[in-house]
Amino acid sequence: MANVIFRPDWALPESACTTKAAYTNRRKFIQALGLGSIGFATMGGCSAESRGMVDGPLDKIPKNAPRDGFPAPRNEAYQVPEREITERLVASSYNNFYEFINQGDLKNVWPLVDDYIPFPWTLEVRGQVAKRQTWDLEELIKSMPLEERVCRFRCVEAWSMTIPWTGFPLAKLIERCEPKSSAAYVKFTCVSRPDQLPGQKRATWYPWPYFEALRMDEAMNELAFVAVGMYGEPLPKQNGSPLRLVLPWKYGYKGPKAVTRIEFTRRQPGTFWNELQPREYGFLSNVNPNIPHPRWTQASEKFLPSEGVERRIRTQIFNGYDEWVGHLYPDEPRTPSGPIVR
Repeated sequence: MANVIFRPDWALPESACTTKAAYTNRRKFIQALGLGSIGFATMGGCSAESRGMVDGPLDKIPKNAPRDGFPAPRNEAYQVPEREITERLVASSYNNFYEFINQGDLKNVWPLVDDYIPFPWTLEVRGQVAKRQTWDLEELIKSMPLEERVCRFRCVEAWSMTIPWTGFPLAKLIERCEPKSSAAYVKFTCVSRPDQLPGQKRATWYPWPYFEALRMDEAMNELAFVAVGMYGEPLPKQNGSPLRLVLPWKYGYKGPKAVTRIEFTRRQPGTFWNELQPREYGFLSNVNPNIPHPRWTQASEKFLPSEGVERRIRTQIFNGYDEWVGHLYPDEPRTPSGPIVR
């Protein structure tokens, strides 16, 4: 499998929080996207009228998602002072979620999520731990002190956003897992439901379910975050509901969505994209402008602040989080280098 080169579908150009009230004119938004009643008629053979409503990306929060603790207090230690927060509408309608995605159409993930049912949800803990556990996610969320963090988000395809996430430090979750001293890595496995996820049903050549991994020191870093919400509300389905990892110093694909299992291992596990394309997607995959992708530069990125607006900016090493994580990677190139993968 590692010798087969797959061209990812995502290989295309992918102050204050905006209020939800500013974007509740659903019909206007759908018309702006060029969908309208004809577009909805192509979705499962249903017209907007037969569906009984016309909804948009802001309407995809699971109806039974737990809301205790929302909105959470903002942790002012995590800010992005040099640029504005991406509008909520943009962050909810431009998504890389392969379990749903249709031929790289990042703007039309949200219309495909209606059959996906995130709650109830359980999270399994396995591997090098004191005891195997299975948690009810709603109870786990209630037991955690939620906070909001504003973070940079950088896709490997050289586009970026700034998003206010709600959640809790990954380190707190790992402490509850009670890993043994032999645990050197943490593997995360994601949801597998081809009946609810059209991308999994269609793209059978991918090794579903999605899986990712971190070194233990990375997972325990205070910047690593478990997100259960964004923009003051629970995660929409297209943004990784009910929980996802947010690792702001790494490219977006390192943060798995809809995680169902955590496994602690002695040896380095494989990861989804690294096993498919090892020359292009390394295990570490830190944001680094000095390491170009084999097919494009990583020295700059297209920042997406609002609908129809994009701005070219310079990419910062570790996505601007050098002081938080730089010490973890003493061998990371600090000057431009050739097309290596780490």
